[in-house]
Formats: sequence, structure tokens, C-alpha cells
Amino acid sequence: MKEDAKKVLYNNRELSWIDFNTRVLEEAFKKENPVMERVKFLSICASNLDEFFMIRVAGIMDQVSSNYKKPDPSGLTPKQQLSKVNKGIHQFLKRQYFCWESSIKNALKKENIVFLKISDLNDLQLNKVCKYFDKIIFPVLTPLAIDRSRPFPLLLNRSLNIAVSLEKDRSTSFAVVQVPSILSRVLEVPAEKGRSFVLLEDIIMSKIERLFEPYEIKACFPFRVTRNADLDIDDEREDLIIAVQKSIKKRKRGKPVRLEIPKKCDSQTRKFLIDTLDVEKPDVYEVPGPIDLTFLAKFTELEGFEHLCFAPLPPVNPPGDFYGYDDFFEAIRQKDRMVHHPYESFDAVLNFVKQAAADKDVLAIKQTLYRVSGESPIIDALMTAAENGKQVTVLVELKARFDEENNIIWAKKLEQAGCHVIYGLSGLKTHCKILLVVRREEEGIRRYVHMATGNYNNSTAKLYTDIGLFTCRETFGIDASSLFNFLTGYSGPPEYSKMIVAPFGMRKFFEKMIENEIENAKNSLPSGITIKVNSLVDVEIVKLLYKASKAGVNVQLIVRGICCLVPGVDNISENISVISIVGRFLEHSRIYKFECGGMPKIFIGSADLMPRNLDWRVELAFPIDEEDLKERVSFMLDLMLSDTTNARMQLSDTTYRDVPKSRKSHINSHLLFYKVAKGFKDRTQT
Repeated sequence: MKEDAKKVLYNNRELSWIDFNTRVLEEAFKKENPVMERVKFLSICASNLDEFFMIRVAGIMDQVSSNYKKPDPSGLTPKQQLSKVNKGIHQFLKRQYFCWESSIKNALKKENIVFLKISDLNDLQLNKVCKYFDKIIFPVLTPLAIDRSRPFPLLLNRSLNIAVSLEKDRSTSFAVVQVPSILSRVLEVPAEKGRSFVLLEDIIMSKIERLFEPYEIKACFPFRVTRNADLDIDDEREDLIIAVQKSIKKRKRGKPVRLEIPKKCDSQTRKFLIDTLDVEKPDVYEVPGPIDLTFLAKFTELEGFEHLCFAPLPPVNPPGDFYGYDDFFEAIRQKDRMVHHPYESFDAVLNFVKQAAADKDVLAIKQTLYRVSGESPIIDALMTAAENGKQVTVLVELKARFDEENNIIWAKKLEQAGCHVIYGLSGLKTHCKILLVVRREEEGIRRYVHMATGNYNNSTAKLYTDIGLFTCRETFGIDASSLFNFLTGYSGPPEYSKMIVAPFGMRKFFEKMIENEIENAKNSLPSGITIKVNSLVDVEIVKLLYKASKAGVNVQLIVRGICCLVPGVDNISENISVISIVGRFLEHSRIYKFECGGMPKIFIGSADLMPRNLDWRVELAFPIDEEDLKERVSFMLDLMLSDTTNARMQLSDTTYRDVPKSRKSHINSHLLFYKVAKGFKDRTQT
């Protein structure tokens, strides 16, 4: 139990994040999950941890080094936060590697899948390893000696390397060999039964003397450095692309924030790495297994493991709302249409853009892009539209973290195809998800709008839960035009009829809606708040939700990741419940429901309840007006709140536990949503 947790009314953001990643790790422990899915979850929590160090831990370390002492809303100074984070991560790593060494490896062994050490190999296996080293690995390796004339190399962020301690004429020296990232981390070797694998670094270390033949090898151990990767981008500069490109280069060589070494690393090599890389001892993480478990993601994708993964759930296509319609414009003219990903296919969005690109009556297409896939059919359709003479305007957010390079590539391709590309507003990230199609029809100009909670990314749409709304109602069309005019021109923030847009009105809107529920409760009118977001961090919103709880408003929160609010505290938050859903799909949709005195209002959008979303980004939320669609979204919330398989509930000491379930009640919202999507399509067919 955390120290003094019950007295805390605002949980530290970083410690809450560690709790979230622990919930991801719990999925790797779950024996009910297929073994390769457990391996994927182990890889995911390792990847999450990398980003946490590169951005969040790096930021705290910068505050400490600059002697910044102001406490955060939880009362912790940067130095105290760093101490607690280091302690929490060390504890997390113990569980993470226990999961790998004592749980997952045993489960793999039952499927006759094993990872072998070099000493375990038989002659046939050893022969393959030797040939692979000679023909493939050895030509790629570059030994880097370290002496007075050759300083320690500037190792790339998150690259896996081998530190080599050498001796010649009783003199000790060191060298570094980078493990080639271009090669697979695993090599399959012949096996009498099942499948056997060897790690790339183990092969290199077993042959390391080939690289240093005049020397005696005293020791060699793998290690990995994680660097500060938080870009410092001056978007006041005239050429934002150049600024981003320069910052990306700095990211690869930022200040070290974590050193990972094997637990068995000898003291001399350990001291050499700590001193040379200039890291503090708390930032050294001794790993009792393979360094960098993110390699397991690609391992699970090897051919032949399909039966050890979740059974496929092919997205319903076409979605029920579009079944029987070849013409998207006709379908949307009849009523608003909704699509629930990944249960319903993202092809509905792709095909809508493709139809717009080919339609002779479409005059213009405007779209925001935050994260897109490596091979993006959305981009292809927009380029086709421009080539077909449409006026195509695309806002590409160059500052989308870790997607900057990809977005620069797409921006240049779009420009070459004749699209008008803009890069967002100075000082703000454009995070809203909106697509506007302007079409000439018999009645005049009609605007078709798609708005969503998730990115226009066909890859993540198969893994993330998101909601998209299609409409051609004039109120939304006017708002969409106003928003794009604001993003692309010099007009000031417009007044919106339907849309709620940050950073100019969203905070006030949500504050007003919560205050309205408080007044309803005081006046004995129906009241209630149900919110689903990825993160709840904003201090002012947390305070308002506490105020609502004290007024008697029932507040139900579904927060996948960071939750700084503490539920269940007497006289403060006893009317607030918090659950987190972590499972097969990544919960990404944002939904806000307010009872409004018995006339519920529902909004969905792109914004989490964090200061960055409410104050420093262009975000979009919008109402669900049609009654059948409101019922669908309400059903989504009710089903998630009843989940007993993927949900954990937060306690008043800020820890999480499984949601209680009876023997007859095993509710998996992800599987049930898929059944609902299939059933909804079946109903539309009859």
C-alpha cells in the first residue's frame, strides 16, 4: 500500500502511470490469454517504459538539474518524484522479468518453444549458429576500441550494445560492439521437437574473440542506453520542417536517462559504463534476463504462431450503419451514421474519402492528420483527389511525438501531388480528428463531415477502440468550415453552433456541464456524470468532480491510463468510481455523458482531461444528437462499466484490483462489442 495514500486527493501523475503499465503487465501474467498474446503484452509494457523514460523521466531529471523545487499538485517536488519513480520502476522490473523468466518461458516450453543459451546447443544447432555468424553477422559488426585517440562512441538512443573488457600485456582496455538492429534479435535453430531460438547478442558474445584476436577477453556484457527524447521545437521559426528535422537528430543523441545492464555484469565493466555515460546509480537498472524485451513483438509475428494468438475478429464490413449502401453520400443524407472501431471496419472511412476523391461533384476536401500509417490509403486518396482537380487542404501535425519523420514524408508527398499542406498553429498541436467534404448538389452546396475520437490510421484502427460520426447537417458543416478557416487562415477563434473546440472553449464547456449536474443534484433533479478518457490529470476538473461528488452526483469514470483523481474518499469522493479497462484492444475513445435533469446529453471527441488537451492543443468534441445513436453510445458505456474481465477498479488508496465477478458473470466488453457489431449488421440485413 502506498505511503499516506488515503490522505492524498491528487495522485502523482508519474506514479499513476506506473500503475497503468503494471495493469498492462498483468495481462502478460494472465494464463487465460493465449501465450503469444501474453508475450505481446510483455513487449508492450517494455515499449511503454521506454517512452516513459524518454519523455516523462527525462523531464523530471531536467527539473532536478535546473534546481526547480516547486511541488506538483500531489505535493511532491521533482527530486521526490524522481526518487519515487526510480523506486517504482525497479519494483516493476522485478515483476516484469519474473513474468518472463518464471511464467511465460514455462508457458512457451509447454508449447515446445524454447530460447537456448549457446552452451545448450547441440552440434547441429551450433553448426547453424557458426555459419550464420560467419556469413551474416560478422560482416556487419564494427568493433569500436576506446582509448586516448578513440573516445567512447556516441551510442544511438535505445540501441543494444556489447561492452567488452580486454587485456593485453597486463593492461586493461574496453571496447564497444553494437548489436546490429538491421538483423533479427532471434535466430531459429534446428529442433527435434517444436521450435528453438537463440538471441543475436548471445551469438555475438560467443564469438567476440574473433573481433579482438590479439587480446584476451576478460568479460563482455550487453547494455542499453535510453536518452532524453523530448523535442525542443521552436515553432515560431519560419521553416517548421527544418526545426523538426534538427530536433529529431538531437533526440537520437540526447542525455542518457537510463542504463540497462545484466544483473551478472562484473563490477569493473559496470563502473566503466556508469562513469563513461555519466549516469547516476539510481538510473542504472540491472536486468535479470534479455535486455530490451520490445524485440518480443516481432517474435510473436513469426510464421507458425497464429494458433497461439487470439482467434481473429475480422472487422464487420460494411458496418451496420452503411449496410446496403454503395453511395456514402446518399446514406449520410438520410441520417447521421456511426462506426465503432475496431469491431466495425475502418474501410468505411477510407472508402468515403476514396468516393469523394473520385466524385465529379466534390469540389473540396479538408482534413486534419495527426498520426497516419506507414502505407496510408488515406494519403493516397487525398493525392488522387488533388490530381482529379479537387481543392485538397491537409493539416499535417509535424509535432506528433515519435511520428514527426513519418509526417514530414507524407507532407512532402501531399504537396507534390498538388495538395495544400499546412502545419498547424504556432504554439499549439492540432490533435482534432475531422474531415470535411464540400459537394455540389441539386439543392446547392452540401458539406459532409466525419469527426472521430481516433486518428486516420488504418493500422491502429484494427487495434484501438474508437468512434466516428458521419453527418451532413448544416450546423456541423458550418462549424467545420469555421474550424478549418481558423486553422488555415488568420481568422480569430469562431463561435460554434455544435462543436466544442479547445483551447478556446472546451475547458469552460466541461466545467459548465459539471456545474450543471451539481445544481441538478442540489435541486433533486436527475443528475449523473459518466466519462471515458485515456487520462484524467487536470487539477481543476478533478476539483470539480470532487465538488460534484460532495453534492451527491453519481460520477462514473472509465480511465484507461493515468488517473490523478482518488475515488472513494469519505466526504470527498465517495460518489465517484474509477475503472480501467486493459485488454485485447487499446481503449482510445473519449465519451462524455451528462444526465442533464433527465434529458441526457452525450459528447465524443479527441480530448482527454489533461491541461495539454484543454489548454495547449486544438481538440474537438461534438454532440451525439440522434436518439438511436445516443442509445448506442449509452450502451457502450453501460457495457464497459459492467466488464469483469478487462476492468480493474481503483481503490481509495490509489491501488487497483480486479472487478469482483460472480461465477455466472464473466463479461468481456471487447468480445461482446464484436458480437454486437455482427448482430447489428445482421439486423440491418433483414
